[in-house]
Amino acid sequence: MTEAILLVGGKGTRLRPLTVHTPKPMVRAAGVPFLTHQLARARAAGVDHIVLATSYLAEVFEPHFGDGSSLGLHLEYVTEVEPLGTGGAIRNVAARLHSAPDEPVLVFNGDILTGLDIRALVRTHETTGADVSLHLTKVTDPRAYGLVPTDETGRVLAFLEKPQTPEEIVTDQINAGAYVFRRSVIDTIPQGRPVSVERETFPELLSAGAHLQGMVDSTYWLDLGTPAAFVRGSADLVLGRAPSPAVPGRCGDRLILPTARVAPDAKLTDGTVVGEGAYIAEGARVSGSTILPGAVVEPGAVITDSLIGTRARVGERSILTGTVIGDGAIIGADNELRDGARVWCDAKIPAGAVRFSSDR
Repeated sequence: MTEAILLVGGKGTRLRPLTVHTPKPMVRAAGVPFLTHQLARARAAGVDHIVLATSYLAEVFEPHFGDGSSLGLHLEYVTEVEPLGTGGAIRNVAARLHSAPDEPVLVFNGDILTGLDIRALVRTHETTGADVSLHLTKVTDPRAYGLVPTDETGRVLAFLEKPQTPEEIVTDQINAGAYVFRRSVIDTIPQGRPVSVERETFPELLSAGAHLQGMVDSTYWLDLGTPAAFVRGSADLVLGRAPSPAVPGRCGDRLILPTARVAPDAKLTDGTVVGEGAYIAEGARVSGSTILPGAVVEPGAVITDSLIGTRARVGERSILTGTVIGDGAIIGADNELRDGARVWCDAKIPAGAVRFSSDR
């Protein structure tokens, strides 16, 4: 298999304010745009031609990756004028594919961090003669996902929407967001209108008697759709829990990018990343967090499981846990921000303005 489609057109609304100025696949994870990890893993699996299906902030992808030659790839870009959904996006880029009708085309979502054995998924597709093969993964609580039950041979039996009752949970297998299509199947997707592969294409193929094959691969898998998940995924890449050949350094407790400055007594742990030009001051403690380029963490600040945006500033002794600070925002000294807090880009919080404890 030599080519793939990468779906990178989503607005990333659940990740805002991270995605106000940056499309979700370009937000940095472990020091590089998340998309870099996906491209590198595809290349390592033998893919050499990838078509990026773009929409939101489409203009930022090509200036960064160019023709893909620096990654050993041939990249092309197709931009949707109006969002077309997952199926519509796949159909919209079909003219850029070179595969013959019976050859496999890899399709994957731009917000999934996974250790999937891509070659094994392709082998499963070819040996079973499937029309479409799906990566499935098992989750402890499948209520937030679409369920994909299979028979003993792995053949897909149904696509079930998010279960509402215990009786509806007939399997712990979910759609993990990576597929191999027979090239000719892509041409059957309606053109020029929004289509969801999950809700329309796959169920209709199944009803028509097509062979849809599931392959359960329960290696590392994480949907990076929320800020907490994105921060965790970045840390897991640094720690080596999630595999990627694109991490710009050795795996370990922290990753400090070139031109970043860290005070000798600052403590960085649990997969923390400090981006280019960022500064971590004396006595600061940063755990499991991402500090994007140009950000400043002032003396004595404590940051845990959080993301600090580009050029943002966290004031002295402020305590941030499970929060996202947008690009250019300023958090004054002696503030406390807790789980789920999102500070918008360029916002300013005065010193001591937000607290969950006494000021004594």
